[in-house]
Amino acid sequence: MAYIKSRKHAASKTSALAQIGLMAVALPVAAQTAPVADAPKKPDAPETTLPALRVTGQSGSEFKADNASSPKFTQPLLDTPQTITVIKKEVLQQQVATTLAEALRNTPGITMQLGENGNTTTGDSIFMRGFDTTNSIFVDGIRDLGNISRDVFNVEQVEVIKGPSGSDNGRGASSGYVNLVSKTAGREAFDNGTLTVGTASRVRATADLNRPLDLGIPGSALRLNVLAQDYGTPGRDEVKSKRFGFAPSLVLGLGTPTRTTFNYLYVDQKNVPDGGVSTFGVSDWRPATGMVSGAPVDSKNFYGSTDDFDDITLHMFTARVEHDLSAGTTLRNTTRLGHTEQDFVLTGVNAVTSPTGTDPATWTVARTRQGRHQTNEILTNQTNLSTEFKTGGIGHSLSTGFEFIYERQNQVNKSVLGAAQGAANLYHPSTGDVFRPLSDTGAYTKGSTLSAAAYAFDTLKFSEQWLLNGGLRWEKFHTETNSATYSATATPNLVQNPGLGLTDNLLSWKVGALFKPTQDGSVYLTVSNSYQPPGGANFSLNAASTNQASPNTDPQEGSNIELGTKWDLFGGKLAATAAIYRSENKNELVSDGATSPTFTQVGKRRVDGVELGLVGQVTPALNLSAGVAYMDPKIIRGVPAGASATNGGLIVYSPKVTFSSWASYKALDKLTVGGGVRYVDTVARSSNLTPGTTPNLINTESYTVADAMVAYDLSKNVSLQLNVNNLFDKEYVASVNNGGSRYKPGEPRSALLSANFKY
Repeated sequence: MAYIKSRKHAASKTSALAQIGLMAVALPVAAQTAPVADAPKKPDAPETTLPALRVTGQSGSEFKADNASSPKFTQPLLDTPQTITVIKKEVLQQQVATTLAEALRNTPGITMQLGENGNTTTGDSIFMRGFDTTNSIFVDGIRDLGNISRDVFNVEQVEVIKGPSGSDNGRGASSGYVNLVSKTAGREAFDNGTLTVGTASRVRATADLNRPLDLGIPGSALRLNVLAQDYGTPGRDEVKSKRFGFAPSLVLGLGTPTRTTFNYLYVDQKNVPDGGVSTFGVSDWRPATGMVSGAPVDSKNFYGSTDDFDDITLHMFTARVEHDLSAGTTLRNTTRLGHTEQDFVLTGVNAVTSPTGTDPATWTVARTRQGRHQTNEILTNQTNLSTEFKTGGIGHSLSTGFEFIYERQNQVNKSVLGAAQGAANLYHPSTGDVFRPLSDTGAYTKGSTLSAAAYAFDTLKFSEQWLLNGGLRWEKFHTETNSATYSATATPNLVQNPGLGLTDNLLSWKVGALFKPTQDGSVYLTVSNSYQPPGGANFSLNAASTNQASPNTDPQEGSNIELGTKWDLFGGKLAATAAIYRSENKNELVSDGATSPTFTQVGKRRVDGVELGLVGQVTPALNLSAGVAYMDPKIIRGVPAGASATNGGLIVYSPKVTFSSWASYKALDKLTVGGGVRYVDTVARSSNLTPGTTPNLINTESYTVADAMVAYDLSKNVSLQLNVNNLFDKEYVASVNNGGSRYKPGEPRSALLSANFKY
């Protein structure tokens, strides 16, 4: 696919907001003839029987969910032997959270990485329980591809499943995965919307409209979610985020044995990306040999060009058919076709050039111009059968099925040819500098994975006190990679690389034993594993024997053992959880540290941890979501000696202690106050144990951030909400890149005022 040579122009904020207004008017008019949920039934209307449904949040708490969305979880969360955090849309609305990264602040043990090689701030770079989880993000149980920042305007809840779970989804990280549950149409008619304005020139509008329809098919309903956003970034010059999206959902057969759902998601983003701020002079910044230190730069500094851009287009179509074969037995089939396209140009911040003078005004920082055009596509069909039965005196809750998945990625990088990009003044960068153009050299990487899998999950109920949960997934996959590289010195300049392929089988499993001392409590022990095969993260195999993505290497294997307990308190309105775990990742390719190194798959990382959680309704007026996690992340076997020694070092981006909380209190009949505190411990950027050999930022300092909210109901339909984030204006490093030369500052104190409408 050819490059887009010039910057694409976003639709204006006014036109996007106008589209929301038109849709808000058009949908109710189109559905004028539809009966409302409580309308009297016509005399000749056929009787329908409501099937058994998996309902989340049935405890009545705004914060607490009782079930995960996937039928692969055969029991309520209380009786599921695994740490699972569910972040509901009500929490996100109170916090005015707009992105997945903001939503994940509600669970401990997660940090964000700034990224490298053009991934800087263009995607959700998640580290969870000590391991990279960036490529283990799912939407409705289907892998979501692309280096994009995901919006939550069409999200019902965010599910964070912790611990390796290869039996759930196939290849994946040792940490677990994140699943976004989409909003779908229901039988109740409503019109909801939010208009938000804030500091840093932020404007955002969302609409959520639902109508039952009279189509001649019982249980028909249409839902439409729409988004328009024009956001600056608090504390950052030039960095912006413009988004428009809409997501219609049509459901047929609600309340009948056969239900069909059609969902479509469209998102268009036009962003000015953030290349980061130089870490020069930040606490624990270490100069390279011969370099002097100095004061840190202004965290508002923008080192890029105003012509930098990050343009993203997302199309996702999903069709699901569910049929109740009998009481307790449901057959489901889901098909998805997804396409994500990203085109960006970004100016990244690199090392400070060795200053020879003492005048800081003359110091400079190197920059690179990066560009990429990437498309990701997925086509999948999944079939699931859930049923309940008994064999002898043992009850079974069985979920079984098979999946066919085709995933493809095409990545074309843009490069600066000839002279390199000029440096910027360290303390006073200018967007008026001359920025080198990027060219399409013809270099590319194309990769795809075709996989077929069969799985089975079963919960065996031996008595009211004892349950045994198990899952098994067999998967066969084939990955192919084709690429061409460009070299300024080679003849010819563009070199076609030999194609690479890998075919293999994966067998993933999990087993958990659970004891229920009372109906409202459980104690469990669980063991699970997962695999990440070569090229499994980005479909890119590598011919080098020193690369983990070589088709000649074995898959990395993650394992987890966890002992935990869960309790439903106050009549099931408050959930208390606790778990102690050990997660490991092995078969990592590491060097022996010799001058002429030998690489072998003996590397192992281990995280020992404890996690506590409390979510739900404490009193009729008080809702709470709080969690604390302690991790001891270590490299058990790494590079043993030399300048790159890591054996026994810390795992990067893995703070030992993290804490997250949010609470809301109904102070008066119309007044609600809320707020939360987040704490993140020191984060190691480098595992290098050799003193003095690693320049740039080595560790980030710990920080505590407080947020506050107050909401007032003007009427039963309209409320005003004020959010103040980073209440005490704490300065901190939110994320840092691999090399430690640039960082993303935490957002300073900022405010958002929202008007919420519910009809």
